[in-house]
Order: sequence, then structure tokens, then C-alpha cells
Amino acid sequence: MKMKVPPALIMLLFGGLMYVLDRFLPFGEFEFFGKQELAMFLSGLGVLVMLISVVQFFSMKTTVDPLNPQKTRKLVTNGIYKFTRNPMYLGMLLFLLAFGLKLGNAFNTLLAAGFVSYMNRFQIKPEEEALSDMFGKEYSIYCKLTRRWF
Repeated sequence: MKMKVPPALIMLLFGGLMYVLDRFLPFGEFEFFGKQELAMFLSGLGVLVMLISVVQFFSMKTTVDPLNPQKTRKLVTNGIYKFTRNPMYLGMLLFLLAFGLKLGNAFNTLLAAGFVSYMNRFQIKPEEEALSDMFGKEYSIYCKLTRRWF
């Protein structure tokens, strides 16, 4: 199955929804000591996770194109991919959680959960099917050993 919407665009869409929710929902606001620092940390961690995963793909000479998983040349299972099968999407989630913290509306966590749900259904499942077709038992074993998100 060919994906139609780039994951980065989906992340931006959910970030936009977070902004709109924070702007127009009259309740759910929160504040705590260190909130901004935690948001900066999560944001930095998200960017770092995404960068490491992209560099690792490039070093293995395989595609980072999420819209065409059939272009994949190698199954990457080492480095950061030992801990998560989808570090790029995990990085996006961390970035959204950081943005939700910065905005300070508790209901933004529901939108972050919506991002995970959307990505699982419309991005990750089709990718997993394509990778399973390409790498068979090797991919099946990898899936049993490594969690989808973290």
C-alpha cells in the first residue's frame, strides 16, 4: 500500500490542532515549575532521536522515504533501532509532547495520543506490511524483539 501524506505534514497538522485547542479551549491550562525546561528537553530529545535515525539510515545506504517503503534496501536493526522500530516517529511524538507542554493545555496529550493512533493505523501498519513482504522472517523476528514505539 502506498502512503499519501508525509509523516512530517501529519506532525505539523497535529501541532496546528494543538495550537487551536490551546487557543480556544477555555479550560485545561496547567503550569508547573520547570515546565519550559522540560519542554525544551523533550524537543531537543525528539530532534536528536530523529537525526540519529536518519543518519543511521543514510549510513546503511537505505531510503528514509516513508511514502515508499518498498525502496528499502536493508533492514536496519542496530543502533537506535535496537530500542524502537520507529525512532523518526518517536522523535515527532516527543516534539509534539514538548509543544503541548509549552502551550500548557492538558488536553493536548489527547492530540498526541491521536497522533500515535493515526501513525499506527495509516503509516506504520502499511510500512510493516511492506517490510514483512520484503524481509519475511528476519523482519518478524525483529518485530518480536523490538517495540514499535519505545
